[in-house]
Amino acid sequence: MATSQKLTEHYLTCVICSDVFTNPCTLVCNHTFCRKCVVNYTKTRPEAISAKSLLCPFCNKMTKVSAPERPVEKWADDVKPSFVIQGLLDSFGPGSKDTTNCSYCIQEGETTPAYVWCYVCDDALCGKCVRVHNRIPATRHHDLTDLSGEVKVKRRRAVMCKEHTDESIKLLCKDCKKALCQTCCTIYHRKCESVVSLGVEIRAMKAVLTRATGNLSRRKDEISKEIETKKSKLEDETCRFKQMESDINSATVKAIERIKLREKDLLDQLREMSDEHLGQLKADIKAGEMSVQMYQQQAELIDQTLQSDSDMDVYEMYQGCEADDADAELKKTGRIARVTFRQDTDKLSRKLDDLQLGEIEVMYEGVMDLTATPVLQDTINVKVAGEGSNEAPFDVTEMVVNGIDTVVVTDYFNHNMKSFYTRNNQQGHNKLLLRGSPLGITKLTHNQVAVTAQDANQIVTVEVNPDLVLLSTITTSKQYVGITSLTPSTLAACSRSPPCVDILDMTGNVLRSISPLQNGSNILQYPEFLCTTRTGNILVSDGGTKRVACLTPEGDVVFTYSPTGDTALNCPHGITSTSTGDILVTDYFLHRVIHLTESGQFVKHLLTSQDGIQNPRGIYVDVRGRVYVCLKEGVIQSFLCSN
Repeated sequence: MATSQKLTEHYLTCVICSDVFTNPCTLVCNHTFCRKCVVNYTKTRPEAISAKSLLCPFCNKMTKVSAPERPVEKWADDVKPSFVIQGLLDSFGPGSKDTTNCSYCIQEGETTPAYVWCYVCDDALCGKCVRVHNRIPATRHHDLTDLSGEVKVKRRRAVMCKEHTDESIKLLCKDCKKALCQTCCTIYHRKCESVVSLGVEIRAMKAVLTRATGNLSRRKDEISKEIETKKSKLEDETCRFKQMESDINSATVKAIERIKLREKDLLDQLREMSDEHLGQLKADIKAGEMSVQMYQQQAELIDQTLQSDSDMDVYEMYQGCEADDADAELKKTGRIARVTFRQDTDKLSRKLDDLQLGEIEVMYEGVMDLTATPVLQDTINVKVAGEGSNEAPFDVTEMVVNGIDTVVVTDYFNHNMKSFYTRNNQQGHNKLLLRGSPLGITKLTHNQVAVTAQDANQIVTVEVNPDLVLLSTITTSKQYVGITSLTPSTLAACSRSPPCVDILDMTGNVLRSISPLQNGSNILQYPEFLCTTRTGNILVSDGGTKRVACLTPEGDVVFTYSPTGDTALNCPHGITSTSTGDILVTDYFLHRVIHLTESGQFVKHLLTSQDGIQNPRGIYVDVRGRVYVCLKEGVIQSFLCSN
């Protein structure tokens, strides 16, 4: 038999306050806590308050309260502890007594050491009395336990009926699953077919509880192992984060060192040129001052000669002046005329924007699992009040702005783009009318997007907050359809005429035009959609050649996907890349979403018409693994691929 200390530690301690139960209550999940502890925990959980239920901190199961209109502090008043817990508290909790002597011998005025405990009779027995106890038919099958060492008194607690307060609960209605007294049985359970003695069922209940204890013990061991594993992972991840911090600092120091080195080179060049130029100017000044002094002296000599009465002096001075005129100063060449510092601030800004110290990638556990069956999560109707019957969502993206999940979509028939979100438990939307028909969309920052307006020869930038605010309009030389962000200062956009992918700066200037050839022919004929892979390459879906192409920003072909048979593409449209590098592409006429590997190998048809996919266009995957698909019928459907 376990000691009082072990019982208290393992069965009579509240896991919230880590103390012996005070006024315990047992929830519907059979987990027991102090009444005050479970109420205080419930008060911290809004979902429990709104559900008018007590929330189990262990398994999160809800226990409905009988009087939810009462204050939360009173919700647990009607939740009773289990008989087992209350019995253990009464028998082994604080204030219980030790048993050492036979209960029957004490009644006879004798003091005899007891060595057996009867759970049914709630008595301690000596050797003589237990032999008598075992000979009586009514008691011979009672549950006995040897008493060894110092133990707490395990006295039977008489549980009284709440309605019939003078009667104890001794019966169990298995039909109603309710413990009751004799009077309750007579009045309320006459028609029940299975009313038995509570004592008869105790053995089976104990067996069930024993198995439950085993299961709990196994689960405890499993969780303990998980905790140890996570502790080890915590140490490893802490070291990894420190190493990444060191790597970022190192990359920054190296970048600063290169900038400082470039600064030193420029200053050295400037110092050399300035010394030469300023030295020349100082020498010119000195020579000029000497010439002024010399000319002054000559002028004075001439004046003196003119005042002389000697014709010979005048003649000699005249000859000297003619010689000076003949000695004209030679023109100096190869001199520094001016030193300037030319700085292209826009180019410098672009270079700084493109400075790649590194990139933080986040992988979410158990979120995106493309091997799982996609489950439809939501359907967003793109049509809003005041619009006609034509809604054509072309492309879509998703972002979290100010803690609000926001879906942004382009609607080219209605010449606008729209955002859909839920704020303060209310669904909302906003639309922004554009000059042209918007097509492709790409995220620039956490709250900014760029959108192509093909027929207006424009790319517009828009702030999402989550309502839409026009930031800028970029005029382009071509009509672009698909668009993707490469760096903070460069975009890639595809044109149908001529078929190409252009690399642009944020002013619309074409930095490079890509028209890759294969067997002498352009592999792009009708490029539709673009996206950027995690390695910085560009994925292109081309409806003309019915292929997917992966290109580097320099124009090299990484791979093309254009198979035949069941895996062939008929009209590839929307394309996106996941955080793991997997590729998803929609097929407009085949009503499919196709899953490819990062290297362009077919995996499976992820979504088909059987999933409700009809004429899909744009597609996007967010960081939590939700797949958003634009459908011709005017809706955005989101699916979750997760186990």
